[in-house]
Amino acid sequence: MLDKKQVVEQEEKAVIVGLITQEQTERQVQEYLDELTFLAETAGAITVKRYTQKLAHPDRATFIGKGKLEEIRTFISGRDVSLVIFDDELTGSQISNIEKVLKVKVIDRSDLILDIFARRARTAQAKVQVELAQYQYILPRLRGMWTHLERLGGGIGTRGPGETEIETDRRIVKDKISLLRKRLGEIDKQALTQRKERGEYIRVALVGYTNVGKSTIMNLLAKSEVFAENKLFATLDTTTRKVVFDQTPFLLSDTVGFIRKLPHHLVESFKSTLDEVRESDILLHVVDISHPKYEDQVEVVNRTLQELKAFDKPTVMIFNKMDLYEEQTFDKWLAPEVKDDMLRQLKETWDLRTQGNCIFISALEKRNIDELRKTIMEKVVTLYRERYPYKSEFFY
Repeated sequence: MLDKKQVVEQEEKAVIVGLITQEQTERQVQEYLDELTFLAETAGAITVKRYTQKLAHPDRATFIGKGKLEEIRTFISGRDVSLVIFDDELTGSQISNIEKVLKVKVIDRSDLILDIFARRARTAQAKVQVELAQYQYILPRLRGMWTHLERLGGGIGTRGPGETEIETDRRIVKDKISLLRKRLGEIDKQALTQRKERGEYIRVALVGYTNVGKSTIMNLLAKSEVFAENKLFATLDTTTRKVVFDQTPFLLSDTVGFIRKLPHHLVESFKSTLDEVRESDILLHVVDISHPKYEDQVEVVNRTLQELKAFDKPTVMIFNKMDLYEEQTFDKWLAPEVKDDMLRQLKETWDLRTQGNCIFISALEKRNIDELRKTIMEKVVTLYRERYPYKSEFFY
């Protein structure tokens, strides 16, 4: 008999699949699949193969067409592959049709992200938000998932046990969604009360793509112990700390990271958590400058902020992981003056694009952190002076 300590969750081997269409170029799909691989790793799966298919539009029955599906089936046959992950959302019938051919579990990107969120939810609010998003994801897919219970044919005599099962499950899911929304509403009221109790403090929120180092920066600035690791969505719950720089207090919040193709129902469920972003006075937009597509990530964050109606807030762009950027960009034989000139050009470019509201740091090496504190302090004090010109206790 195995000892309980020996029983560990076994990593699943996965195949990932992307679709090249008129809306998604091959280059974009390869980038998305790179990210999907990281998502799978975060969820505990090892990617052993990736497939892409070129189609004008997704196939209604199998998403990628029978030929490509057969190619994948041939590959996984006899191999220890238990999971196939599609980068785009699948319908219930597509999942059912694909699983019939492949004989393994099939999920899409949204389902994978929901799984990661479910694993990482810690507070009551996060758990309810994730559960609500999961039920909202399941509801439109019930019919496709129950096709194996439906009778063949149409018209009279087709409303058999399968149809009854679908209706029963749909009612149960709708009731559960209603209950979770009510529970989330109660939690939101408590959270709103807590935010109101924070009084007149200036609020500063860390935002950015997932895994850019927000939590590490939070720990440096607030001298707190916020969970941080090199995985996607390490932080789900908004953490708020009171910070004091030179006797000037403000509130600093670490928020959930954004990502491309974030499921809409997940954004809807987490709107209350993202209220911290909407109600903040200053945004610290953290960017992983070492990422090869960091400018694309900046665009994703900006679009999400626009959706949240928070894009026009005073913002400081924090380009983090400069240590990794320099390691990846500069050859060790490069002349120091050439390196300095390239860094100067990079900073001048972003200074111009952000109207001087940017700073380059390495949170890991604690590089330029004093300059970051000074930059934040100036923004906070300026807002205090505008908002409370007669309350000198807020600034010195």
